[in-house]
Amino acid sequence: MRRVVITGAGTVNALGSDVDATLAAMRDGRSAIGPLDIRDVARLSVTVGAQVRDHDETALFDRSELALYDRYTQFALRAGAEAVAQAGLQLTEAESLRAGVVLGTSGGGLNTQDDNYRAVYEGGKNRVHPFVVPRLMNNAAAAHLSMRHGLRGPSFTVSTACASSNHAIGQAAQMIRSGGADVMLAGGAEAMLCFGGIKAWEGLRVLARDTCRPFCATRTGMVQGEGAGVFVLEERDRAMARGALILAEIAGFAMTSDAADIVQPSQDGAERAMRGALADARLEPDTVGYINAHGTGTAANDRIESAAIGAVFAGAPPPISSTKAMHGHCIGATGAIELLACIMALRDGVLAPTANWSTRDPDCPWDYIPGEARDARVTACLSNAFAFGGMNATLALTAP
Repeated sequence: MRRVVITGAGTVNALGSDVDATLAAMRDGRSAIGPLDIRDVARLSVTVGAQVRDHDETALFDRSELALYDRYTQFALRAGAEAVAQAGLQLTEAESLRAGVVLGTSGGGLNTQDDNYRAVYEGGKNRVHPFVVPRLMNNAAAAHLSMRHGLRGPSFTVSTACASSNHAIGQAAQMIRSGGADVMLAGGAEAMLCFGGIKAWEGLRVLARDTCRPFCATRTGMVQGEGAGVFVLEERDRAMARGALILAEIAGFAMTSDAADIVQPSQDGAERAMRGALADARLEPDTVGYINAHGTGTAANDRIESAAIGAVFAGAPPPISSTKAMHGHCIGATGAIELLACIMALRDGVLAPTANWSTRDPDCPWDYIPGEARDARVTACLSNAFAFGGMNATLALTAP
């Protein structure tokens, strides 16, 4: 079977406007969670989030582009441009036919929906912009990435709530493995920090009102973030032949369904996803040096994920962290942003911390790398994503 490697990475999120800034923030254990600056924030019960604050869309895109690009699409294009540049990706006409995009998102063009529902229902307008549908559709970002970079192979969007990015990256890797493509852009993008987006999540009563403390006994819930992460995936022999810098190898992938509850996570589903990724990668549990956990900071997820990790690793798991305490829960983009922490562990030997952790929970008894980053030699790691709907996806990565 063909092997799949990552040769480029790009991101924009609350921690930084590129990969270097994001990894520096992760090494420092800096949290980007703070007061939200959005319209009608005073009407919200939850007023904190991990917001991208240096995104000047008028300086980045021209008027004709902004007519078509929702905020989530803008994030995807920024991240995609960085990834392609780092990979030094240049495709011939023939190669472009075997290159594509798989992008994950949950809300898609939610800002466009929010603005235009407001215009129609509150403002009383009878018409909306003719490009509202192209802006809000969930496949918009994937489409614009394919157009921007001339990728004429398989391109589509995956929408599985919080597991969208991991599913997208796994599907793209499987396409390369099977011979259906040679190069893929994969990752996720999300921009749900608008009035309607936060108000909808408030109804679930899972949002913290101060900050996110994954696996901590004092945790009170998740905090939403926004942004994008995009990676260039290539068939390994192709990447090596052109002398590309290989950041990591996607050695294994597994996805499971709980088939149990729409919001309550299942230990069995999480266990099977991790075991499946290890088996796919032909890795033994004791070879894994780091786990990037789903770690939302909710009472149920952290307890159940901890139990699942303990079962898979026979009560002796490697160090674990949830970077959501720093960049927030970016929903459909979160797995892609978290993958950067895995690359940092494999490439730089630095394990990102779980920020804000202070008090041990007896139900979460493992080493969650509290507070400060840690130096460690890592040759393999796992990245978990467990979504509402009981949809689970785990990636196994190894050092190049």
